[in-house]
Amino acid sequence: MPEDIVFTVQEVAKYLRMQPVTIYKHAKCGKLPCFKVGANWRFKKSTIDRWIAEQEDNGQ
Repeated sequence: MPEDIVFTVQEVAKYLRMQPVTIYKHAKCGKLPCFKVGANWRFKKSTIDRWIAEQEDNGQ
């Protein structure tokens, strides 16, 4: 999967194995790195992967 891919809410929910409603909630409060295109949230895969690594580091 290319690193520059951009996910929709539904795609990032599937990637993270979370419910879309949870993704919306985390996006709105700034817990997930994202940006808006018009009214729609978007998530860059490389940024999400970096965020996951940071979460792992913080948990140890």
